[in-house]
Amino acid sequence: MSEENALEISRLLAVPRARVWQAWADPKLLAQWWCPKPWTTEVRAFDLRAGGDFYTFMRGPDGGESDNPGCFLEVVPQERIVFTTMLTGAWRPATPWLAMTAIVTLADEGDGTRYVARVLHRDEADQKKHEEMGFFDGWNTCITQLEDFARGL
Repeated sequence: MSEENALEISRLLAVPRARVWQAWADPKLLAQWWCPKPWTTEVRAFDLRAGGDFYTFMRGPDGGESDNPGCFLEVVPQERIVFTTMLTGAWRPATPWLAMTAIVTLADEGDGTRYVARVLHRDEADQKKHEEMGFFDGWNTCITQLEDFARGL
């Protein structure tokens, strides 16, 4: 896959893949780790199938908000989730504040899970915007929260 306009994080999580999937696949569980604390997540729609709605709304302690409607493009249980901000459920076009498609893959590695989050952007400007907004710090924080949460399942 081309490196052009993509950001990627690859981490080995010390948690079995089934638990990582469980934390991802249940919207009540996802809400507990999805955004960097002390921000909170409200899962407004979660239809985990290709073409299904994926809509999170995040709130910060200072009153900040992040509205994130989207759509699942591909779901392979315990292996791969692809979602985008360019569409909402039932393949309806969207006008996102940040155009992106995220590809999350899970694979067994030793006693843990290789977790790869690859985010594709429309152009270099969107990629740089996402990186400058704190992509690596924010997504790594969430992945650590996911690992800690899944460990307790």
